Amino acid sequence: MSEQDLVIPKDRYNQELVENVHPSGWTNPDPAGKYNLVVLGAGTAGLVTAAGAAGLGARVALVEKHLMGGDCLNFGCVPSKCLIRSARAAAEVRDASRYGVCVPGGYEVDFPAVMERMRKLRAGISPNDSAKRFSEQLGVDVYLGEGRFTGTKTVQVGDAVLQFRKAVIATGARAFKPPVEGLAEAGFLTNETVFTLTDRPERMAVIGAGPLGCELAQAFQRLGCRVSLLQRGPGIMPREDPDAAGIVLESMRRDGVAIYLSSDVKRIERTREGKKVHIEVNGKGLQVTVDEILVGTGRVPTVEGLGLEAAGVRYDDRGGVMVDEFLRTSNPAVFAAGDVCSAYRFTHTADAQARIVIQNALFRGRKRSSALTVPWCTYTDPEIAHVGIFERDAREKGVLVDTFTIPMQDVDRAVTDGETDGMVRIHVRKGTDRILGATVVARHAGEMISEISTAMQAGMGLGSLSGVIHPYPTQAEAFRKAADAYNRTRLTPMVKKVFKLILKWERRGG
Repeated sequence: MSEQDLVIPKDRYNQELVENVHPSGWTNPDPAGKYNLVVLGAGTAGLVTAAGAAGLGARVALVEKHLMGGDCLNFGCVPSKCLIRSARAAAEVRDASRYGVCVPGGYEVDFPAVMERMRKLRAGISPNDSAKRFSEQLGVDVYLGEGRFTGTKTVQVGDAVLQFRKAVIATGARAFKPPVEGLAEAGFLTNETVFTLTDRPERMAVIGAGPLGCELAQAFQRLGCRVSLLQRGPGIMPREDPDAAGIVLESMRRDGVAIYLSSDVKRIERTREGKKVHIEVNGKGLQVTVDEILVGTGRVPTVEGLGLEAAGVRYDDRGGVMVDEFLRTSNPAVFAAGDVCSAYRFTHTADAQARIVIQNALFRGRKRSSALTVPWCTYTDPEIAHVGIFERDAREKGVLVDTFTIPMQDVDRAVTDGETDGMVRIHVRKGTDRILGATVVARHAGEMISEISTAMQAGMGLGSLSGVIHPYPTQAEAFRKAADAYNRTRLTPMVKKVFKLILKWERRGG
């Protein structure tokens, strides 16, 4: 099946997308001698690596089997955020009466229009990642087809053999498909296929309550589906601060998502009424009947079919390509970046690692991926953003911390916005103001977290944030409040006593 057949529906927007990221009739170039860099995979890590290296004058070949732009453009960040924005708009209209705004006759979600908007915006962004741009404007030799290592310094694409001085594996990750009885026979969606929907499913089951599962469960519920979220563990988003995840859990329940915690999916069968999902919750058998099933149980690195053995590159099917902190593989001529090798499977991490690879591969640099300060955000409503360590991590490492929590209900702008569900929580090394980690739960937490990331990267202590003037009123003022709370801890009884003596002396005309 061709790439054109995989992108449906075949409307003008998807045709525009395909012509950019996997154009029909594309002719691969003839190999241009020995390349300074051959990049396998044209997702974020691969595109940033190829563009950056070519901009420095390197001779670069970029190989992509599927769609340039990778998950982020085609199946991840871009389409999901389009849906989330439409879902948020629907929720805002639904809740308009809270703000004294009357919407006569209620509202209706035009699901086909929502999906068409997503396809239109995705196509509009796609020229940035296009084969034409990389080939004609950036000077990269773009090869569309399956690339595999045939030796320690060669990659083959079709009949072409590409020789390289250095190579980068940036093939990303794909959706994990759990071994549930009857799942394949019943049919299911993943992040790679859910955005092909044109008609709204009346009922949807989402298996897995990680970031993807929670984001899309809430979005589809707001867009008019009746969503059941099935999670094996006792809470959603187990990676996050439990209090933060709990705030989002309650928000999703208010939206109407039916959430089944501690549920084990036993089997799935097709029936006349729909797809019947048999689950066990705390030892009790239940059935949930739906029209569509979305699997959001994580991702696994794409390592198969790359000829890694021929290249002498060590890898693991679940962990991906094994790299050191300089992102070198077991073959000193081969590096890796992005989801195929990283525990942090985010677009921005792939971008940051690509920049490290360019320096280390081309200039024998010694940039360490372990030095990265990596924030992340889950785009539920409210959003959860985090950077650094959690309190539980500190306990496990024997690191003592002081924690400062500011509920959003104590922030004036959050009150006036009607967005008081949330908090700012900052961990500092005990006895100091050195920031070790932070969690933000707020409507736009992803926009806010960078203030803490910047402070951590610059070595700026929490106490110093008290002196940073924040526009009033903004929700980011929560950070200044946290800094003020830290500074108040420095007013020990002895310091207060000294201050009182000084003030008393001044009153006497001293």
